Amino acid sequence: MDSDYISGSYFEVALAGPGAAIAGRFTAVSGLNMEIEYEVYNEGGLNYPRFFFKENKPQILVLEQGVVTTVDSVSLLMGMSATGMAIPLAGTVILMDSFGEAQRTWTIVGAYLKKYVGPDLNSNQPALAVSRIELIYNGCY
Repeated sequence: MDSDYISGSYFEVALAGPGAAIAGRFTAVSGLNMEIEYEVYNEGGLNYPRFFFKENKPQILVLEQGVVTTVDSVSLLMGMSATGMAIPLAGTVILMDSFGEAQRTWTIVGAYLKKYVGPDLNSNQPALAVSRIELIYNGCY
């Protein structure tokens, strides 16, 4: 058995908003989290606290080492963000196996472009189209 086994798995990402979209395949995705802050409330005469929902804490979704398949959508999002337009994106992140079959799906709602890092360009090496995209959002489902 070969010790240099590569799984062939990847993440299929499709996020769209009014007039903009990010769609592509990425080798690494992080920040698929959800964090909720609760407020503790005690009623008189009770020995145990009651917890009440306060708010979602923003998370950072990071898409790394991928190829965006939508035409120039990242530069469109960057241009809109630079002019002060906040474009909310919604969609899915799907873990695909080496056969192209979906294994797990996460739903993303209300994601905003936070940071884009392009590839290191080197004429002697092939480079992927995107090194890193960061989006701020309220958690996945």
